[in-house]
Amino acid sequence: MPNQLIVEGPQQGVLRLTLHRPEVLNALNTALLGELAETLAAAEDDAEVRAVVITGSQRAFAAGADIKEMAERDLVGMLEDPRQRHWASIARFGKPLIAAVNGFCLGGGCELAMHADILIAGENAKFGQPEINLGIMPGAGGTQRLVRAVGKALATQMVLTGEPISARRALEAGLVSEITQPELTVERATAVAESIAAKAPLAVRLAREALHKAQDTDLATGLRFERHAFTLLAGTEDREEGIRAFQEKRPATFNGH
Repeated sequence: MPNQLIVEGPQQGVLRLTLHRPEVLNALNTALLGELAETLAAAEDDAEVRAVVITGSQRAFAAGADIKEMAERDLVGMLEDPRQRHWASIARFGKPLIAAVNGFCLGGGCELAMHADILIAGENAKFGQPEINLGIMPGAGGTQRLVRAVGKALATQMVLTGEPISARRALEAGLVSEITQPELTVERATAVAESIAAKAPLAVRLAREALHKAQDTDLATGLRFERHAFTLLAGTEDREEGIRAFQEKRPATFNGH
């Protein structure tokens, strides 16, 4: 079976991953999810990788799960579905993940995009959770992450009607951070990733964890974590380098120590 995931880099600290099942609009089957999970796990341990961009094609980021594969699984097959492990592995990825989305971003594709820390969308992007049209529902975090991303009202409408929203509506709702021309989406996402990759790795890691805490805990707990992380960074070489570079009016060079 040919590779269903194109891996490029890292270059300037950025690894680029391209979903590549063009014949089915990058539908996420078990093999592709497994390849993605394995690649991200390796990137986690690679010091040269400081950020990852994940994208698809101009026509589709990913149009959903592989329906043919899903139809072959009964109740027991779904309970033992190896994709659950792959999704859990992807969710554990600890470095900045930027999604560059063009075209269809539906079902599992939308769920995958919502695993990203930052989402850059082309003007032609369509986001949706259409599982209800098949007599099922989102099963890889769609109901939970979508509520956190766009709010209960819009998430409920999207999940229960199965109707997608445009890139512009996704921007207004807070699902994506910015919109570009479709031909510039990957370029812009890569530029954002390179900007992050140039920052102090420990500061990026702890800031990212603090931002995730804001979604998962109450304000008081989140503030305690933030202060603890802020204090820990006082003991890093990167902090000294950052302050020294600012005083000397030069770019900082961070080594992750």
